[in-house]
Amino acid sequence: MTDTLRDRALADGLALHARLDAFCDEAWGRLRGTIEQQGELADGLDDAQVVSYELVFASAELHAMRSMLDYAIACGGSAAPLEETMALAFAADAMVKVRHRIDKVRHAVGIDSARYCAVFEADDLLTFCQRWLAPAHLADAGRRILDAGNGGRSLLPEDKQIIAASFARVAEEVVAPLAERIHREDLTIPDEILREIADMGCFALSIPERFGGTAPDGGHDNLAMVVVTEELSRGSLAAAGSPLTRPEIMARALLAGGDAEQQARWLPGIAQGQPLCAISVTEPDCGSDVAAVRLKATKTDGGWLLNGAKTWCTFAGKAELLLVLARTSTDADAGHRGLSLFLLEKPATDEHAFEFRQPHGGVLSGKAIPTLGYRGMHSFTLFFDNVFVPAENLVGGPRSEGKGFYLTMAGFAGGRLQTAARACGLMRAAYNAAARYAGERKVFGKRLADYQLTLAKLGLLGASLRACQEMTYHVARLMDEGQGQMEASLVKLYACRAAEYLTREALQIHGGMGYSEETAVSRYFVDARVLSIFEGAEETLALKVVAREKLATAQAR
Repeated sequence: MTDTLRDRALADGLALHARLDAFCDEAWGRLRGTIEQQGELADGLDDAQVVSYELVFASAELHAMRSMLDYAIACGGSAAPLEETMALAFAADAMVKVRHRIDKVRHAVGIDSARYCAVFEADDLLTFCQRWLAPAHLADAGRRILDAGNGGRSLLPEDKQIIAASFARVAEEVVAPLAERIHREDLTIPDEILREIADMGCFALSIPERFGGTAPDGGHDNLAMVVVTEELSRGSLAAAGSPLTRPEIMARALLAGGDAEQQARWLPGIAQGQPLCAISVTEPDCGSDVAAVRLKATKTDGGWLLNGAKTWCTFAGKAELLLVLARTSTDADAGHRGLSLFLLEKPATDEHAFEFRQPHGGVLSGKAIPTLGYRGMHSFTLFFDNVFVPAENLVGGPRSEGKGFYLTMAGFAGGRLQTAARACGLMRAAYNAAARYAGERKVFGKRLADYQLTLAKLGLLGASLRACQEMTYHVARLMDEGQGQMEASLVKLYACRAAEYLTREALQIHGGMGYSEETAVSRYFVDARVLSIFEGAEETLALKVVAREKLATAQAR
């Protein structure tokens, strides 16, 4: 194919993306119109969950498709055959997936067959998908990736590439040698890893320079956070990529609502990993429904008493500072307006169970929850029995009482973006393992990498990985500009789902060895499964965050 035809293919992809994006906007508008005919928009969303869920993921597919096409064009179009080959295959695959999702729900929003066929049965779309999903093209993409030894060039700024190289060394030399033992023996993250990432400034990434961090005083450096998280997660999701999330959420909450004294007291230490942090929000009966929190905070002399239970408090044993969301209002109808945030100090422990007794008699106890994967961090169920928190540890002081929900949400947006970066790092580790194994393993007299099916898989998987990376970098830049809150949820949804599939296929390429704990790919597989659950479960993010935003901005039809 000539360079002119290749460049035209990318232009065709952009044109098709614009058409599908407009169609998806139309579907959101039709859904909004349907809901409003039956009553208030907020009240009717629960009756449109299935449609909303499919449309959210269609929007995510289109976001990824645009990110990948933009990446290939920035690499030079036809002058970058590897990147272009991946982008065209990915774009075609995204179109097929969007078509499938829309087809499932189009009748529910009143899209008739003529309108649907005008878009999805159009000759140019069918020809594009047929050409770039052809087995020969997919195999060519896989072969190019294997030959290059990577999934396309990095377009990160030079300073971020230097950061990536520094943390790649940490992942390979410090984290990776310990990762399997941590997983198999269910250990708490060793101090040598925590010291190394603290010394490298990992806990300082979300904290402004004036408090001893590395973020600009006027904002955030989300792109640096994403790059560091991705590299460390490549070494181990739980033991290296995830310890950064907790100080990220806590720092954002303190910066959004903490008073000057609290910021000066806590942020410099958090930047150095002293104290280590954990976030205590989820409860046994409310899951991702943060507004339903019931842990009670009652005023007492000099502070507050906490009573109730929390669960899935990751790193609660090792942490010396917990950010706790509790209900301070006695009004039963206050909902999310009755919540406040507290900073609770406690001793650190490596044990899987602990009991901390305060001098006045309060007891905080915790027990680690046995999990399928994601070992090293350990998620705890916590029980609060008259646990005392001094008045000065109410985040924001009396003026912020009842504002804990909003401060928590301010922290979670960054955590969701960082989770997408964690997914990218895990995918890179799994993909590299699959590519190495395919090049070494012989079946029926040939290397796995010499079979068309293996190459086709590696082609699409490599393109998916690159698309997730480019989406994540794009959203990081948006958030650095003060935007991208909804997009952070969207990229978290997409990258975490992609990580599940990629690690599954990486394990499959390993065959029986993939199911054995003798290979790291089994760890990647079980670790990936948690990504769509924490930092906002997939369904909650899709329906309560992204769908609401999409419907609020859609034009009713």
